[in-house]
Parts: sequence; structure tokens; C-alpha cells
Amino acid sequence: MRFGGIKLSLINAAEVKDAYQDIMDSISKKLPDASLKGVQLQPMLSGGKEVILGMVHDPTFGPMLMFGLGGIYIEILKDIRFAIAPVDEREARDMITGIKTYPLLAGIRGEKPSDIDALVDIILRVSSLVCDFPEIEEFEINQKPYDGF
Repeated sequence: MRFGGIKLSLINAAEVKDAYQDIMDSISKKLPDASLKGVQLQPMLSGGKEVILGMVHDPTFGPMLMFGLGGIYIEILKDIRFAIAPVDEREARDMITGIKTYPLLAGIRGEKPSDIDALVDIILRVSSLVCDFPEIEEFEINQKPYDGF
């Protein structure tokens, strides 16, 4: 079920107020018993490379991590790598360098390279998170990170 809980490209205070009201109305209609404590605002980023990091709990192998470039790259190319958590630094780096689109992260044709060490750190932290909390069954982060990943 979709709630309409994400609003993008808001330009001014009036748009923020309207988006807030839309979110609250949508959720109260679809989940009338929900107890809402507010919303979160974040600046919309531009530039950088969109990455996707996810996890699904496999009944045989346990937490399976997924990494790739997000957006059209995941939709069209299906360019992702999987690893069984927990992963170490080498495995996290292999997840990143093993995708076909890695040259886009490494910096191609004079583009600034992405912060691969920061991506490795994120994968390691997510690996620890899903191992420390086995009740997490699945999640996905599809994000354009700061600092031009």
C-alpha cells in the first residue's frame, strides 16, 4: 500500500505546507488508527551518483546484502552484486568494484571519482546492522549520497 509519504522538489514554504497536509490526509485515510508524530524534511541533493543498497533475509543463507548503482541502472541493467552478511572490508569492496558500472563510480572521462571508502563503510555498517538485528527481514536504500558518490 502506498501512502504518498514522500514529496520531492518543494520550492517554497507554501509547497512544504501543502505537501505536509497531503501526507497527513493520505495516511489518515489509509490508516485511520495510525499515530503520527510528525514528518522529516531534508534538502534535495543534486549531482553525484545514485546508489542502491538493500538486504533481504534468505531462509537458507540469512541476510543477503545487495549493492549497485540506483535509478535507471538498476531498472534497466540489473547491475547489482549480492553478498551474505556479515561481510568484511574486502567483500564490501568487491561488491562495489564488481558491478559493470563501477567505472562510473571510479571517475570516467575526467569526472571526480566517488568516495569508494565511504561506500565500503556504509556496506560494513549495514552488514553489522542486519546481523545485530535479525528481526529485520528486508529493506532498501536508494539514495544519491552527499559528496558526489
